Amino acid sequence: MIRRALPVGVRTALRRIRFLVHAEVLHVVRDRATLVQIIVVPIIQLLILSKVATFEVRNTPAYIVDLDRTSASRSLVSRFAASGHFRVLGYSNSSDAANDALLRGRATLVVTIPHDFGAALVRTGQAPVQLAVNAEKGSTAGVVRSYAGQIVAAYAEELAMTRYPIALGEGRGNISPRRGVPHIETQVHGWYNATLNYQHYMVPGILVALVTMIGTLLTAQNIVREKEVGTLEQLNVTPITKGQFIAAKLLPYWTLAMFDLGVGLVVGRLVYDIPMRGSLLLLFGAAAIYAIVALGIGLWISTLVETQQQAMFVSFFVMMVYLLMSGLLTPIDSMPHWVQLLSRLNPVSYFVAISRAILVKGAGLRQIAQPLMILTAYGAAVLWLAVRQYSKRTA
Repeated sequence: MIRRALPVGVRTALRRIRFLVHAEVLHVVRDRATLVQIIVVPIIQLLILSKVATFEVRNTPAYIVDLDRTSASRSLVSRFAASGHFRVLGYSNSSDAANDALLRGRATLVVTIPHDFGAALVRTGQAPVQLAVNAEKGSTAGVVRSYAGQIVAAYAEELAMTRYPIALGEGRGNISPRRGVPHIETQVHGWYNATLNYQHYMVPGILVALVTMIGTLLTAQNIVREKEVGTLEQLNVTPITKGQFIAAKLLPYWTLAMFDLGVGLVVGRLVYDIPMRGSLLLLFGAAAIYAIVALGIGLWISTLVETQQQAMFVSFFVMMVYLLMSGLLTPIDSMPHWVQLLSRLNPVSYFVAISRAILVKGAGLRQIAQPLMILTAYGAAVLWLAVRQYSKRTA
């Protein structure tokens, strides 16, 4: 009845729209790549990124320097291990090993318990504990320091309740520490970024994001554009080899990535006064290797898609996952254990660690040797696989 009441022109327009909608639905349903983009990719993003984008700090790597080795010191260490906020990765009698763990980025917190910790608690009721926090991690360092202070304060309160349960239970807990009520003084030192300047933490990571975007997004877009306009097939019949073609395509973007890194460093220094404690030559050397990884990923994406729209969508998905799982915005320490394991497969996380270690910590080649070797292996593997896949698709 309603359809009959409509004018003939409106019914004709609706019928045409219905036919077009039906044809578009068939196109989407039959295109497996589009179905994956619509259904599978959002599910993966929801499952992974919801775990990654968290500001809760848990399982933070902590290093213990126990110079006292008494029951009192061991009890304090057990409080850190059982809190859930910290994961004790090592014990030592030497502060040098702990400092090296901080410099290499293996530890975020170093707890140093002095020689006479237990004896001082028994004798005077007061004892110091030193907390060295890797302040390179910006606001996360403040959260870590707060958690550590709460654990030490809670342990001192437990000791007080054990020694003076009646007095404290009746509300007369204002006994002076000099009379024997346990009191642990925390001496906190922020290493590498004592003012907890968040920009000093973020800018080195954003520089990595710039190199990643140039290397991945533009490379994938450029080669797919050659496919769309049909010039790729024309180039394949010329005497130029595929290796020469790929080198000619990737070298400008490699140079552009290095240029953007240099511009970013200048802006970061002039505008945000970011520290540059390490060797800039070492940073550019690591960036040159990482740029090859980013270019290889872009080339690999170009072998999977046929249009620039698909390349944009896949590149956006890859970069979103890579950047969020790299420790750029939220620390990897706060992510679930299975996500931390996945982040070890993420090449971006290694260059983020290298960039911050060189600029903020002043780390040298020895301190970044492990992530640099991993990036080198990634660069060789990704570029080889991408070139091989590209050759198969364009032969």
